[in-house]
Order: sequence, then structure tokens, then C-alpha cells
Amino acid sequence: MDVDSSIRITGVCGSLSENGATLKALKLAMSGAAEYGVETTLLELRNLDLAFYGSVPQDEYPPDVLKLKQTLRESRGIILATPEYHGSLTGALKNMLDLMSIDDFETKIIGLVGVAGGNIGAINSLNTMKTICRNLHCWVLPQEVSIPNSSQAFDDDGIAKDPALEDRLINVGRQLVKFATVQQKVQQDDFMALWKTLPTW
Repeated sequence: MDVDSSIRITGVCGSLSENGATLKALKLAMSGAAEYGVETTLLELRNLDLAFYGSVPQDEYPPDVLKLKQTLRESRGIILATPEYHGSLTGALKNMLDLMSIDDFETKIIGLVGVAGGNIGAINSLNTMKTICRNLHCWVLPQEVSIPNSSQAFDDDGIAKDPALEDRLINVGRQLVKFATVQQKVQQDDFMALWKTLPTW
């Protein structure tokens, strides 16, 4: 596939834990994007100084908020990864999303990764993120990854113990670049114009 190396893919880790399962999963997903030689950026929310949404006026946001907004606007694809807490995404990730606007996310290609400590997986947090992304006017990949029993999913070096899981995570990054490339090659106005001509049934 002919990929424009200027395409930027950004991963956002919604966990505040250092080197936890969510970060390990996100790194594997990002490695799939990096295979195509595109620019990749991995952001850990624990390293960013972000205000609580609504606590300060927008013109008083910390510099990290503005840098994050710029990074996301310059990205063609975004991977959001979160552990599931009480049936939903983390407060840190939800706050980050609240600080952003539709202009920061609109038309982006989004990959989703959810991590859970229990047997069921992170279905609820993934569904919640899909709802949020729809409201932000994003295109969400169908190839999401839900990881159950996260404490047993990776070794200390971040390698998935189940090769099938590793393949699914890496494929999120690959698919993100593929869809982002298609979107890049078709000018956005033409894409939307063509979309509107298609039957609605």
C-alpha cells in the first residue's frame, strides 16, 4: 500500500498507571501503525497537565491542553485506550475528551482498545467511547479490541501472552493507517459529497 509518511497517528492512554496493561496494549496497537512508516505519537495522560473541564475558562487552559488539541488536529488517526472502571472509561480520559471540541476530532479515524480486570472484558467502556466518538463526528474502526483478565494478558516486557491478542492489537494500528490513507487520498469534500449521493436505506 502506498502510504503518505506524513500521516500522523496519535495514541492516547487513558490509564494513569505506570506501565500498566492499557499502556502495553496501546504500544502494541501503535506498533502496527508504525510498520507503515507514518509519524506516531503516544500520549500518556498521567504526564500531561490538564485542567478539569469547566474549572477554568478556555483562555486559561494550561499549555498542555492547547498542545494536545493541536496534536489531535494534526492527526489523521487516533487510538483511544482505556481500562474499564465501574463499567465505563476512566475519568481521566473522559475529562480529556471533554476538554476537546468537535473541531479537534471531526472526521478522524478512531481505533478503540479497552482493558478490564474481569472475565467479561471492556465492552461497556468501548460502547461508551463509540457513543462519544459519534458525537465528535469521528469514523470508528469496527476492529476494536476488548481485553479481559488484563493482569494476565502481558508479560513484564509488554508482550501479549496470547499471540492472537497481539495480532488483534497490532491490526488496530494497521487498519487505522489503511483507512486514514484512503481518507487522505480522497479529498474530504469529495468524500462527503460522494457519501451524500449514496442511498440512505
